[in-house]
Amino acid sequence: MTTFNIALNFEDGVTRVIQCDDDEKVTDAAFRQKINLPMDCRDGVCGTCKCRVEQGKYQLEFFMDESLTEDEAAKGFALTCQMIPEEDCVVRVPTSSAACKTAPEAVGAEVLGVDRLSATSFGLRVKLAKPVGFLPGQYVNLTVPGMDRHRSYSFSSAPGATEASFLIRNLPGGVMSSYLSDRAKAGDALTATGPMGAFYLRPIERAQLWLAGGTGLAPFLSMLEQVAAQGSDHPITLYYAVTRAADLVELGRVQALADKIGNLRVITVLAADEDHPRKGFVTDHVSATDLNGGDCDVYLCGPPPMVDAVRAHFGKLGVEPANFYYEKFNPTEEKAEAA
Repeated sequence: MTTFNIALNFEDGVTRVIQCDDDEKVTDAAFRQKINLPMDCRDGVCGTCKCRVEQGKYQLEFFMDESLTEDEAAKGFALTCQMIPEEDCVVRVPTSSAACKTAPEAVGAEVLGVDRLSATSFGLRVKLAKPVGFLPGQYVNLTVPGMDRHRSYSFSSAPGATEASFLIRNLPGGVMSSYLSDRAKAGDALTATGPMGAFYLRPIERAQLWLAGGTGLAPFLSMLEQVAAQGSDHPITLYYAVTRAADLVELGRVQALADKIGNLRVITVLAADEDHPRKGFVTDHVSATDLNGGDCDVYLCGPPPMVDAVRAHFGKLGVEPANFYYEKFNPTEEKAEAA
């Protein structure tokens, strides 16, 4: 018997990953793991359990046309009460996690080490009590050891391992930054709650344009790990924009992943007046060619002004990408706004 991972994405941004056997229906697997997906008849008649499958192959057993039309099925909608997966899947559930009697999962962790990557960033490595299933690009809430407070950070590591890493901006006076700078030591206990967020890598079906601002590189590192493991036939262009050359952290890792992937182009941009081939902002260098005539997916993670500037730049270029996914992170270390 084969077991598949099914990522259930709820409308409040919470993701729960369940295990579903190859002869089991998704609704039954969810219920077995104490998640009550919307349902009524369980017979493919009422349509209450209708969800959109964003990724993965599956079979549908009996259902009435009134519960799922041909047009809906063609767009990736499925009845989870009749859905039997054939591989790992991502399912968007049109209700909140609370309505399904679930919530973000809290997993214990301990600090393995803190790396001072630059004056503006830390690398945090932790050992998780158990592997955390997440979609590359998603984040968790990390408690600050010794304090009843948490901060949200995207994974910079690949999903499903017991060791995880995070790329964290050094914000003077910030509660997490102060901990990492002054008090952190191996063995410190913390809790990771999640995963969460709508910013994650979708199936790569066309050219990719990825835009990272500063420590906004973190989710792209996780995405690159997955692409390096699974491969992609489509080209990826990654713009990595920072203030100073010293802020180009993890660049060696990015280039090593680029060598594995093969069709990844990495472009760095500096805002400071230093000796560098490309100066200014991302919008000074992204061209209509990068957008592939609109046949591309754009992912952007950076501060709010960067997101707004890129949106305006696309308008000036007169090219609209097929999909535009972004995550804004705020300098106050508060919870990120994802879309």
